[in-house]
Amino acid sequence: MKTCSKLVLTESEQSLLDGVQVRLMEPTERARFDQLLVDQHYLHSATLVGEQLRYVAESNGQWVALLTWNAAAFHLKDREAWIGWSPQQKRRRLPLVVNNSRFLLLTQPGQAPNLASRVMKQCLQRLSDDWRQQYDHGVLIAESFVDSQLFRGTCYKASGWTLLGQTQGYGRHRQDYYVAHDRPKQLWVRELQPGARTILRGRNLPVALRALDEAHPAICPHTPPELTEMVRLFGSLPDWRGRQGWYRVASLVAVCVAAALCGEHRGQRDLAAFAEDLSPAQWQALGFVRRGKRGARRWCVPKETTFYRLLTNLDPRSLERALLAWQDHVLGPRAPEDDQVAVDGKELLNSQGQEIVSAYAVKSGRWLGSEPVAAGSNEIPAAQELLRRAPIEGALVTLDALHTQVETARVIVQEGGGDYLLTVKGNQPTVAASVQQLHEGLQHAFSPSGGDGGGADGGEEPWTARSAGAGRV
Repeated sequence: MKTCSKLVLTESEQSLLDGVQVRLMEPTERARFDQLLVDQHYLHSATLVGEQLRYVAESNGQWVALLTWNAAAFHLKDREAWIGWSPQQKRRRLPLVVNNSRFLLLTQPGQAPNLASRVMKQCLQRLSDDWRQQYDHGVLIAESFVDSQLFRGTCYKASGWTLLGQTQGYGRHRQDYYVAHDRPKQLWVRELQPGARTILRGRNLPVALRALDEAHPAICPHTPPELTEMVRLFGSLPDWRGRQGWYRVASLVAVCVAAALCGEHRGQRDLAAFAEDLSPAQWQALGFVRRGKRGARRWCVPKETTFYRLLTNLDPRSLERALLAWQDHVLGPRAPEDDQVAVDGKELLNSQGQEIVSAYAVKSGRWLGSEPVAAGSNEIPAAQELLRRAPIEGALVTLDALHTQVETARVIVQEGGGDYLLTVKGNQPTVAASVQQLHEGLQHAFSPSGGDGGGADGGEEPWTARSAGAGRV
């Protein structure tokens, strides 16, 4: 029969464990810290990548362990499946995953049983708070690689980590590609707070972490063929430059449209960040080129100044026609029953007060055009100009009380061939009185006692404003 015996620690071993404390490395200790890693860690390197923290474990005034944490690996198939997030979420939220890149015990083998797990426990308890102090965001997941040819990962198992599997034996070499190193490693992971994986794959991050989602440029979900088709459809846009530069106008507008669809619409800086974050295949589909000497050619991606010139000089009416044609290509022809149009004005975000009037199909949400409000003017003439070219024939056009104007009604009915539904408020007393008088007069004219045979006795529907023909108020 097998028996189990409890591990008995010596007095010195117990003293070491009881006295161990984990703290952040002081800047003045960096040289000593790095030299110990170079000399005693099996990787013989103290170089870390991305965001990073270094910890020292002390007991009775002596260094007994060193730990480093830095940015997580960019792509790990098993980790992505374990978390369950989308590629877009991963690109935005990867900073919430941290890698335990070095763990070095400075004691002799077997000198201090349980030291590694004790140090790891203390470090994990403070890691997210320390990260938040340094980088303005905490971390939710920890990962680490263990060379199974040298170690068994006992410390990670004892500290509640999960073994997901092995890496495929590739390491990153320079910036653009990976090479095989024939040393697959175990991948261990651990949630740093309950429900961490649920948070990472959720639609929205908690308020405390939301700034990370908002600050990171959105990831473009459009495939290269879709971007190529977008560039083709925008090919008719005029170029204000005397000669074509490095980037076609159609390519730049395609980037702007794709960015807007991803929620990136705060200006030229965000557009430049969005373009920089596209993949090489997407750059190629957009018509961007590579320049430089053979072997060192780099993709040329438009910067902030390029997008500023585009936004400043692009003809808005030509852009509207191109966008409407692209919308028709994507959505198909507008359905005949999609015959209700809303016109409204809004102040653009981050535009220093610029207002714009837009028309939309109510049922489908389809955009039908926009017109900027001229400086010193209001929405009324802008709406009238928009209605002169918007496709409103046979449609019922609704506007708010500001647009209850004779000229606006005339444009809708006589020039556009549409119908209108306008609102009358108390701030238009003359119009309100006229409508009330007209309504009362028509009610009397079409009532059973009015002598015209209307109403229930005559078998006819009561008169309503809607049945009176084009132009309802």
